[in-house]
Amino acid sequence: MKLTIKNTYIWAIAVMALLAASCKKDFLSEKPPTTIPTELIWQDGGLADAFVLEIYNGLSVGGFSEQMLSSVSDESLFTHPNRGIDLVNSSTINPSTLGWVDDTWGYAKMYNRIRSCNITIEKLSGTENGLTDQALKDRLLGEAHFLRAYFYHQLLRYYGGVPLITKVYVLNDDYNAKRGTYKECVDFILKDCEDANRLLTGKSIGKGRAPALAALALKSRVLLYAASDLHDQTKAKAKSTLLAGLNAEALAPLVYTDGDQQQRWAAAQLAAKVVMDAGTGYKLTLSDKVSPEEGRNNYKSLAMGGGSKAPGIDGAAGAELILARYFIDRSDMRYGRANGPNGYRNWAGNTPVGLLVDDYEMADGTKFSWSDPVKKAAPYQNRDPRFYATVLYDGAGWKPRDKVSGDVDPVSQIQTGEYDLMVEGKLITAKGLDTRSGPIESWNGSWTGYYTHKFIDPDPGIVDASMPQFVPWPFFRYTEAVMNYIEASIEVGQVNEALLWLNRIRFRSGMPAITETGQNELREIYRHERRIEMVYEEQRYHDARRWMIAKETLGRKTTYIKVTGKFKPGKTLSGKYKYDPSIYDYTYTPTTETAQEDRSWDDKIYFRPFSRDEINKNKELKQNPGY
Repeated sequence: MKLTIKNTYIWAIAVMALLAASCKKDFLSEKPPTTIPTELIWQDGGLADAFVLEIYNGLSVGGFSEQMLSSVSDESLFTHPNRGIDLVNSSTINPSTLGWVDDTWGYAKMYNRIRSCNITIEKLSGTENGLTDQALKDRLLGEAHFLRAYFYHQLLRYYGGVPLITKVYVLNDDYNAKRGTYKECVDFILKDCEDANRLLTGKSIGKGRAPALAALALKSRVLLYAASDLHDQTKAKAKSTLLAGLNAEALAPLVYTDGDQQQRWAAAQLAAKVVMDAGTGYKLTLSDKVSPEEGRNNYKSLAMGGGSKAPGIDGAAGAELILARYFIDRSDMRYGRANGPNGYRNWAGNTPVGLLVDDYEMADGTKFSWSDPVKKAAPYQNRDPRFYATVLYDGAGWKPRDKVSGDVDPVSQIQTGEYDLMVEGKLITAKGLDTRSGPIESWNGSWTGYYTHKFIDPDPGIVDASMPQFVPWPFFRYTEAVMNYIEASIEVGQVNEALLWLNRIRFRSGMPAITETGQNELREIYRHERRIEMVYEEQRYHDARRWMIAKETLGRKTTYIKVTGKFKPGKTLSGKYKYDPSIYDYTYTPTTETAQEDRSWDDKIYFRPFSRDEINKNKELKQNPGY
């Protein structure tokens, strides 16, 4: 079967190559072809490069999809109905009703991309190519091995073991294939990472493409997951009655059925240290905490990849990124538009839940508690500096609202409550501009009383929803490897090493040192720190599952905040509302709500179901337990 590739980018390069090679005067009068035969792709360096570059589209927009993975965790709530996220959170998905499935980890989508990787590896590893530039061939092969490893790691962490396909199928092949065991899949991914690292080391890689360090970062993540309780037979069966009831054959795609968990933790620690030694990171050599303002700006700089022109953003933070998606303007969906406050004419797609907000410590390192009357009276004061770079709350200063919503808010503050106000001499209850009862796009208002700040460019010049922002999505950043190293160090009993790096992360954010040295206590402190530092980076959903704490975390009912502002005795305000504690007594009431979503955890959700169609197409594909 003659394979042809249809791709605008490849065709553009083909035109340039043919123009350069042609000396016919009437070349431009020729009708161009609409397809490029396979054999031509692997004879030309530009075409081969374009083929591999197109595979990166399998990464899509990273975690910046309109529906974010944070909204199937205890980080955020998805505002809009009928997208299938509620089905995942209520544990009602099944092979016929999959609920929300994203392009970055959907089963068929990943195998389509894996096929492109297999084509590349097959063509460039064999003799059926005319490329003489060995450095180019090695780089393209390295990228293909990395991308295949990445796509398989996506399948593995959502579905468990999957069929390991390395050949390029044609129409008359037998498509039935058994699932690999969990160990087989891990080993396969690690081999691809090692091949990618070997082939990419010393190669010049364009921005947004995978360097050798990305392969090492992926290896670190895969080994960390492999060491976790969800994939250890003894721990998994002890913590889940569903998994406890499975026989060895059913367990094999999900867990290690032999071997030593401590050895796997040691391997994870070593892999993370290799990344740390090869990279640089951002401000991770501090011996004491920075000021709260610097900590807040450090965290903003990390979220922006150092790329914003807003005050306080440090361009040096770009060194933190190992592999990122750098965005061309996407007019159909921009992160700020999708998640910003409705009072700025945005869509409030994924909004922080109270469970997350409440987990931010006080600036002195103590826990926040609603039972403390002082903290309850002013819940957004003196919190972890990262809170102010992550969450927009009632009264928080934001961008010039008049540039997009008119002269309705002269002080440009987030309004998610309801407040006393004098209008034409009468006392009324004014609904905040950023609420679902407000006057501006109320249907796009937050249910939770909060909005996302992290990953929205704080540049005050970028206000209108039609304005693009160019914020990179961090597939891998240096701090993740540090976190991986801390976790593995705790599990192998190297507490002092874990404390050293845990405190460096906290110092960068303006938080005080941790002094706890007990392994169990430090494990919980670390998990909290990872939750806060890596929020919205597609970590929490996987972390809660691999630690097997999903029932107590992901399965919790979501909490919102209700804010009211009542005039102090003898005080009033006329005209436009503004946050002012000298005029108002504010009341903050955390509320559990189930109207939008009724979250419930079922152990089957530790792994996604294979669709009924995939089961019907592949008779060897065995369904995950509980479905």
